[in-house]
Amino acid sequence: MAPKRRRARPADESSTPPPPPPPLRTAPSHLQPVVVFAHGAGAPSSSDWMVHWKDMVKDALDAIEVVTFDYPYMSGGKRRAPPKAEKLVDHHLGVVKGAVAKHPGHPLVLMGKSMGSRVSCMVADSDDIIVSAVICLGYPLKGVNGAVRDETLLKLKIPTMFVQGNKDGLCPLDKLEATRKKMNCKNELHVIDGGDHSFKIGKKYQESTGVNQQAAEMEAVKAIAKFVQNSIAGT
Repeated sequence: MAPKRRRARPADESSTPPPPPPPLRTAPSHLQPVVVFAHGAGAPSSSDWMVHWKDMVKDALDAIEVVTFDYPYMSGGKRRAPPKAEKLVDHHLGVVKGAVAKHPGHPLVLMGKSMGSRVSCMVADSDDIIVSAVICLGYPLKGVNGAVRDETLLKLKIPTMFVQGNKDGLCPLDKLEATRKKMNCKNELHVIDGGDHSFKIGKKYQESTGVNQQAAEMEAVKAIAKFVQNSIAGT
């Protein structure tokens, strides 16, 4: 399945910012998804990046709630290295179960940034919950030793979407493509041209290519909304 590359609109400081994608209101209100959004290794749920993407996704999906949380190692205000991803699963699953209990009958979407996306994929494999879709923002396919970590992805049975910057050193697109071909679930890839691990597009790249940061993010969110809508509908 080839990646879907969408060119963003040319940068133009005088132009009006693109409108957000239309909300997901094609289904009855009980089909509004509840999204559990996990942070990455280095920044908590209160970081500007997390708040920004939480707001964009909530609007685009017309989600009944986007639940964010901090893993225990983030507590206390001290920056510490995260434990192995497997050790975060129980806490993450507890948050998910709480969200499901609060919004019974609503489709469940798991979303994560970097490490949080990897743990989300582990949680999605749990027999205790029913997940409609998994959204991975900057999946860290390469480990610290450079090896490809695809075991978790190959176990997935849930529709999974990857949003990746093509300049993300933690997830070379050729390695991700090879993994996607081996996966046993529906999966899609949206590439942010010029984006790094956090989708930031360098100023020089924007000027030389006409790529615009805000437009690129909006295109990604539109792709996420479409994927979630199709996953909930079973198409």
